[in-house]
Amino acid sequence: MILDLHTHSEASEDSRATVEAYLKWLARKREAVPIDGFVLTEHRQWDPARDYRALEDRYGMLILRGAEVETDYGHVLVFGVTDEMTRHFNFGDIRLPARELIPAVTRLGGIALPCHPGRPTIGLCEHYEHKPPIEGVVAVEALNGGSRRGEDERVRELIEGHGYRAVGGSDSHLVSFIGVCATEFDRDIRDIDDLVQTLHAGGYRPVDFRARLQASA
Repeated sequence: MILDLHTHSEASEDSRATVEAYLKWLARKREAVPIDGFVLTEHRQWDPARDYRALEDRYGMLILRGAEVETDYGHVLVFGVTDEMTRHFNFGDIRLPARELIPAVTRLGGIALPCHPGRPTIGLCEHYEHKPPIEGVVAVEALNGGSRRGEDERVRELIEGHGYRAVGGSDSHLVSFIGVCATEFDRDIRDIDDLVQTLHAGGYRPVDFRARLQASA
């Protein structure tokens, strides 16, 4: 099963893509971008009232939800968000303490993964140059659809040095960008609990569909 773990819809202030627009585009580009679903990781927020089950049924695509938060070690994707997490941490805070957040998310039933870690300022690699490593990091985003030259190479060194697992995500803010990078799992993922458990356990790898998409254009 293949999921894009890092996407943004119009709920994020820097994206105008609707969830249904993503689904329509993926239906047209199935051969080039063969993902089975995606996770909406809106910036600095969590709204438990959002429900995409009707769209899942209409398009036959799994739609899960997480969040992208900002910490003193860079940006982090949080999966398995609970009310208790949002009581402990203000997702709107742009300086959340990563050394507290990441272990706490695990303790509260979720998982937190640093995203685009090779990116200047907001990536984990740069912070590791002058800060101690974070305990409890299981995996990092090794492929990000918006990475610039050299960023993913920095992440490979990070993974090798710390033994982290690797995931992929598009970081899409535009409809035509969704699914360009994703994560392939060895098992089916049915819901957010499955995703969290599998990310902790292993059995996945990043995949890159950018060349296939360009060839199909």
